[in-house]
Amino acid sequence: MMGYGFGFAPFGFLFMILWWILIIVGIIALVKWIARTSGTSGGKSPIDILKERYAEGGIDKKEFEERKKNLT
Repeated sequence: MMGYGFGFAPFGFLFMILWWILIIVGIIALVKWIARTSGTSGGKSPIDILKERYAEGGIDKKEFEERKKNLT
């Protein structure tokens, strides 16, 4: 007997929808992961970056204090 379209046909449609949902969710997760790991500051806070610049001699004490005041 042929089955006349019954049997696994409804499940095939359901699996196709679930497959596309899985692909879309995977792409979204990949984009979020790439955006999170490609940060320019390497996960450092602005205060940490300011302290590093002061320690390296890139800014003087007066400028350090002004910028620190603006950040807090």
